[in-house]
Amino acid sequence: MSALTKICGLSTPETLDAAIGVGASHVGFVFFAPSPRDLPFDRAAGLAARVPARVRRVGVFVDPDDALLDQAAAAGRLDAIQLHKTAPARAAAIRARLGLEAWAAVPVKTRADLDLARHFVGAADRILYDAKTPESASLPGGMGLRFDWALLDGFAHPLPWALSGGLDPVNVAEAIRRTRAPLVDVSSGVERAPGVKDVDKIVAFLKAAQL
Repeated sequence: MSALTKICGLSTPETLDAAIGVGASHVGFVFFAPSPRDLPFDRAAGLAARVPARVRRVGVFVDPDDALLDQAAAAGRLDAIQLHKTAPARAAAIRARLGLEAWAAVPVKTRADLDLARHFVGAADRILYDAKTPESASLPGGMGLRFDWALLDGFAHPLPWALSGGLDPVNVAEAIRRTRAPLVDVSSGVERAPGVKDVDKIVAFLKAAQL
């Protein structure tokens, strides 16, 4: 089986075009200053203009304020917002305010962590299961960490969902087969350095996800 695919943290025309050209269903623009993938608004606007209507633009945020959301949504012509470290009530408020599809990231290390997904019913449109980062980590994702996919076995997903965390061109086909994820999300797994995407890795990831 194949899955929808999101290449996250894109920042150049070359890597964006590679993702679109090989069939990514979603492209991700990061708006979080501490991240090496943080995208200035002017660059986001230029990239967003290259994205065809069949591909959805997702803005990635970490507990954002309204001013950041407004500027990023306009510059990136966003179709959806991906929220990390954002409480369900706040996610619901953002979703209602912007009128955009909302994804809520749920960090996973144990089976009990999956229960948080249920709190986003009515507040988000999709759950993104990601690997839980250490408490001391400066970033909530994009660190190449993977959680045990077996934790998802038999779990009754309360919302449409996506799999993230430690995916790369080598393991994505197994991840899709093992979890039956309807959508897979990659960032560091297609980079040659933090924040620097690799065209060849993007192409390899997308082709592997389509098998």
